[in-house]
Amino acid sequence: MSKKCPISFFSWYFIRPYCPLFKRLFRFLFGIKVQGAENIPKEGPFIIASNHRSYIDPPVIASVFPEPVFFVAKEELFRNPLVGFILKHLAAIPIKRGGMDKEALRNSLNILKGGCSLCIFPEGTRAGRGAFLKPKPGVGMLVLKSGVKVLPVYLGGTDDVMPRDSLLPKPFGNIKVVIGKPLEYRKDNISAGDPYRYVAEDIMKHIKELAEGVQ
Repeated sequence: MSKKCPISFFSWYFIRPYCPLFKRLFRFLFGIKVQGAENIPKEGPFIIASNHRSYIDPPVIASVFPEPVFFVAKEELFRNPLVGFILKHLAAIPIKRGGMDKEALRNSLNILKGGCSLCIFPEGTRAGRGAFLKPKPGVGMLVLKSGVKVLPVYLGGTDDVMPRDSLLPKPFGNIKVVIGKPLEYRKDNISAGDPYRYVAEDIMKHIKELAEGVQ
């Protein structure tokens, strides 16, 4: 990871050194299996774009990537002092729901410029069991303005381990993480009337294709 990344002192000296052991334990505890790990770029930054069905999705994503990953999280979660403190040091960026949050976009671009990778859920909120939602165009804007590669990821089984009405995840589940090949988008190569929406929908199409190929 680049030293330019805005990682807090707590994150850099506490979370980062012990992450490898914690990640292995986490993957074992929740039965996480990974396909396509060879598609993870050797160097960043890049954007991870995943479907979203459970609150356990972010730590599942974090557990399968070798370096810490920043996440975009809804602003409401930061209003709780304890949760907000934890999210801050777990590399989360607050975003306002409904409309374009320019500050969140600017912070996300700065994270990527600093050499850090960022995970975003194109659907914007959790989908129902086994379902997909229409993606928000914001992910397309972030992709085209940053110019970095996009790594499509499909998460399966997280809504069984931690359903929408559950407060805690159930151990020893069967979670599939399928990582696709990196995608690249350039605005001058897109003829669609709304390039941001086009990119968002194309990314979502790739995520759905990964779901169809789950073994």
